[in-house]
Amino acid sequence: MYRIFLVEDDHTLALAIQKTLAEYGNELKIASDFRDIMKEFEEYRPQLVLLDIKLPFYNGFHWCSVIRRTSVVPIIFLSSAADNMNIVTAIGMGADDFIAKPVDPMVLNAKVMAVLRRTYEIGGSSAPEFHGAVLQADRGCVEYGGKSIDLTKNELRILQVLIENKGRIVSRDELMNALWQSDLYVEDNTLTVNVGRLRKKLEENGLKNVIVTRPGSGYIIE
Repeated sequence: MYRIFLVEDDHTLALAIQKTLAEYGNELKIASDFRDIMKEFEEYRPQLVLLDIKLPFYNGFHWCSVIRRTSVVPIIFLSSAADNMNIVTAIGMGADDFIAKPVDPMVLNAKVMAVLRRTYEIGGSSAPEFHGAVLQADRGCVEYGGKSIDLTKNELRILQVLIENKGRIVSRDELMNALWQSDLYVEDNTLTVNVGRLRKKLEENGLKNVIVTRPGSGYIIE
């Protein structure tokens, strides 16, 4: 069972979504204080956030940016304002997906479960291991040598994809699609910067030569 936090001010729709996701074994809390979403978020400690754009007091983009300051928890936007600009803005701010209203229950559940599996179930039910370290995706960190190495959302996603494909070269296009869904709005150098920061962070904590660059091909964890 996963804990899902729904930030949606249409109470009828919120109850319908709660019922749909509960039928698939998930627990869902509906936000009640739209002045202080972070208080409920921190108390509930969700494993995924469903977030509308148009909300009382502050919009969903505001709360997405606030959540991203402290957490790498998956975020899926859920909105009738599903034009290209809003979708690009949401993904650019760190959202993992975008679902247009009106919501099809089967599509909603499929997308929610896909994001949850990608985030928490890579390598099976146990936390995936690599080079003597353990990736704790739900906490956004790597445990190694008795230390906890905190990762940004992008660093976590890069490491997840490489571990999932351990022993296989992952192309730059694959990584960019995994991080940003599309590479149309992201400069190629952005991926290089993110991989470089992740590699440096791992090396500074004793994990050397974990991510190997294959020039012209991509990256690999052997």
